[in-house]
Amino acid sequence: MRRTLIPALLAWLCCAGALAQNAEPTVSVGYYEFPPYSWTGADGQPRGSILVLTERLLRHAGYRGEYRSLPGARLYAALRDGSVQLWPGAGGKTELAGHTYEARHAMGEFALALYHRTDTPPPRIPEGLMGRGVIVISGYSYWKPVNDLLNDPALQIGLHRTSTHASALEMLLRRRGDYLLDYQAPVEQVRKELGLSPLPFTVLQRMQLRLIASRHAQGGQQLLDDLDRAYEELRAAGEELRLD
Repeated sequence: MRRTLIPALLAWLCCAGALAQNAEPTVSVGYYEFPPYSWTGADGQPRGSILVLTERLLRHAGYRGEYRSLPGARLYAALRDGSVQLWPGAGGKTELAGHTYEARHAMGEFALALYHRTDTPPPRIPEGLMGRGVIVISGYSYWKPVNDLLNDPALQIGLHRTSTHASALEMLLRRRGDYLLDYQAPVEQVRKELGLSPLPFTVLQRMQLRLIASRHAQGGQQLLDDLDRAYEELRAAGEELRLD
């Protein structure tokens, strides 16, 4: 038995080593709850168009993703320490300056908007926000100009925080705030799901969706170069890669 067992074990170890060498490297991908681009389904699995596209690019480049949902502040911290290697998100974040690489290609665009009720005129910014109540989503971060606007002591803006887009819309319609500051795509998805009529809004900022790699994870630049090349190859093959 020993004569047959040892060669069998050696053969198995050789095969296992070859499989390990040929296995696709795993990439830690962070995301936050931002439907319809990224969210966690009822089964605990990652969902959303940007995550599907990210996995498509990773597979084409010879990688596979392991996905983690994190609040914004924790996601940025994970990119800064390298525990998250990749984030499909918004380029140009000041919190990540010097800590990340950004892909050459934008995969889409999204907008930050200020919503109001139909019986409320659109505000003149910034003076129209003076003394008004603005509803915001807890855990979301905004760009410095928007944060400076919200925190300007001369404007005395009252911030009303809530945890979901649905509750934010409800607060606005129940007059528990004058305006809602939120990203357009998730608001529109929730509004349609709830059967609500369209709400007027003013776009404050437009941002590009890009793949963003941590500088503190080994091989971050190589990973992003591989994903840029995958994007170019798939686009040249006629695949539609830009998200609405």
